[in-house]
Amino acid sequence: MSQTAIFWPMIALTFLIYCVYAVLFLRRRQAVLTGQASARDFKLPLKEPEVSVATVRNLTNLYELPMLFFVVCLALYAVNGATLLAVVIAWCFVATRAIHTFVHLTSNRLALRQPIFVLSFILNGALWVMLALHLAVPPVV
Repeated sequence: MSQTAIFWPMIALTFLIYCVYAVLFLRRRQAVLTGQASARDFKLPLKEPEVSVATVRNLTNLYELPMLFFVVCLALYAVNGATLLAVVIAWCFVATRAIHTFVHLTSNRLALRQPIFVLSFILNGALWVMLALHLAVPPVV
C-alpha cells in the first residue's frame, strides 16, 4: 500500500466540510427568503437564525477534533507510518464524522451524537498512539 493512501480520508473529510458550508449557505439563504433574518444579520452574526444554528455549530465541530486528524495524518505520512491499519482507522474516523454531521444536521439528537463523537475521539487517539509508537520503536533493518 502506498503511503499516499492516507490522503484520501483527508480529502473525504475536506469534502464533508465543504458540504456543510453549502448546507449553511442554503439554510441562511432560506432564513433571509422567509424573513427570519436579513442579509445584514450575517455581517457580524451575533444571532444565528434557528434554521442554521445547528449547521454553524457542526461547522465549528469540524474545525476542532478533525484538525488533530489532519495533523496526525500528515505526520504519519511524513514519517512513513501510514500503514494499512492507519488508513483503515482514518477512514473509520471520517465515517464517524460524516455520521455525526448527518445526525447534527437532521434530528440533532444528543443521545445519538454523543456516542458517535466518543468513537471518533477514540479513533483519532488511536492514530496518535500509532504515530507515537512508530516514532518510539525503531524499524527493524
